[in-house]
Amino acid sequence: MKAVSLAAALCLSLGLAGCGDTTASRSLSGGAVGAAGGAAIGAIAGATPLGAAIGGVAGLLGGYLYDQHEKGNID
Repeated sequence: MKAVSLAAALCLSLGLAGCGDTTASRSLSGGAVGAAGGAAIGAIAGATPLGAAIGGVAGLLGGYLYDQHEKGNID
């Protein structure tokens, strides 16, 4: 059952990965993808809330950095 949940979370993540064209929308979609992925991994490890929190922060930062790269602010 956990493998099915993980597969569903990964499919959802891939669907949301390209969302947005502003800094806020890219950061928030990155945070949502990170939280979903972190929750899935955390569920396997037995710490779903912690995994979601860590994944959300990492995704938020990743989305922001991706946005800055697309705007040419980071090489």
